[in-house]
Amino acid sequence: MQTSGPPFWVKVRQWWPYYAMMAPGLLFFFIWHYVPIWEAKMAFEQVRIIPPNIWVGLKNFQVLFSSPIFYQVLANTLIISAMKIAFVFPVPIIVSLLLNEIRHGKLRGAIQSAIYLPHFLSWVVISGVFIALLSPTDGAVNQIAQSLGFQPVNYMTNTGTIRWVLVVSEIWRSAGWDSLLYLAAIFAIDPQLYDAAEMDGANRWQKIWYVTLPGIVPTIATLFILNMGMFLSADLNQVINMQNAVNASTIDILDTYVYRLGLSTGEYALATAAGLFKAVIGMMLVMVSHMVSKKLTGKGVW
Repeated sequence: MQTSGPPFWVKVRQWWPYYAMMAPGLLFFFIWHYVPIWEAKMAFEQVRIIPPNIWVGLKNFQVLFSSPIFYQVLANTLIISAMKIAFVFPVPIIVSLLLNEIRHGKLRGAIQSAIYLPHFLSWVVISGVFIALLSPTDGAVNQIAQSLGFQPVNYMTNTGTIRWVLVVSEIWRSAGWDSLLYLAAIFAIDPQLYDAAEMDGANRWQKIWYVTLPGIVPTIATLFILNMGMFLSADLNQVINMQNAVNASTIDILDTYVYRLGLSTGEYALATAAGLFKAVIGMMLVMVSHMVSKKLTGKGVW
C-alpha cells in the first residue's frame, strides 16, 4: 500500500534554501520566456495606443511576407547561421579533444583559463577589439599583411569579409567555454574502455576515434539539436555591435530587423509577427533535427 509523502509546503520549508537559489532563474524565465507567449497574439492584431487591439488575423504576416526587405534579412540570417553551424560548432569539440590529450595538469589549467576568458567579455568589448585589430591603417592584421606584400583590407566594411569576421569572433569568444560540456562528457567515459583499447594495440588517435568520439556522440547530438533551434537567431548582440551603414546589407538579420520594427518604427505587430515566424521555424528545426539524430545515432533530446 502506497502512502502519500509530506505536503508540498512542508517540503518547501524543508528545502527553502534551494528554492531560494532557484527563484531568480525561474523568475527570469517566467518574465522573458513565458509572459511573451501570451503577448504573441499581438502578431494577429492591429495594435492601438488605447486598448483593446483589433484582431486582423494573418494580415501582419501578409504584409511581412510581401516585403523584399524581409527576404533579404532572412537570406542573411540563413547564410550567417549556416556558416556558424559549419565552422563554429565543430571547434569546441576539437578543443575538448585536444585539451583531453594534455597530460600536464598545470599546463592544461593555464590553457583552459586563457581560452575561457573571452566568454566573459561583452560583445561591445569584443567588437572594439576586432575593430582595432582589423583597422586598415594601424590594425595588427593589416600591418602583418602589408609586411608580407599584401594590400590593406577594411574587413569591417568589406561585404565579402564581414561575415567571416562574425564567424572568427564567435569562435574566439565561445569555443573555449563551449568545450566544457564536451570535456565533462569525455571525463564521464569509462577509463576501462581506454585500457581495453590500449591492450588491443590502439594508438592515441585510434583511442580518440573509436572511444572518445563515440562516447560524446549523445552530447554532440543534443547540442546540435539545440543549436538548430537557435538557427534563425544568428546572435543579435554580436551583429548589432559589428553592424555599420556599409555592411548592413550583408549582415542585417531577422533579429536586427525585429529590433528596428519594434523599437525604431513602433511597428509592434509586424515585429511580433517576424519574431513568431522565427520561433515557429526554430521549433520545426528542433523537431526535424531530433528525428534525424534519432535515426542516425539513436540519440536525441528526448
